[in-house]
Amino acid sequence: MNVQICVGSSCHLKGSEKIIELFQKSVAEHKLENDVTLAGSFCTGKCNRIGVTVTIEDSVYTGITPENFSDFFNDKILGALKS
Repeated sequence: MNVQICVGSSCHLKGSEKIIELFQKSVAEHKLENDVTLAGSFCTGKCNRIGVTVTIEDSVYTGITPENFSDFFNDKILGALKS
């Protein structure tokens, strides 16, 4: 599974560094290093007022914050890998 976290200027200002840290920690905690590839990306053109843009395969999600990260990870990463 390919996961790209936007590190463009807008997402950078909204905390993409923290979202990257949360992804790295969660992938390691769940031992998904062989299943999930994390990468940075430049602007995807889907800027949102709140949070960071994350692309998983071909799906783009906006508004990812430290507060909603856990639910997002459980739904979009763990949920997809278990199905």
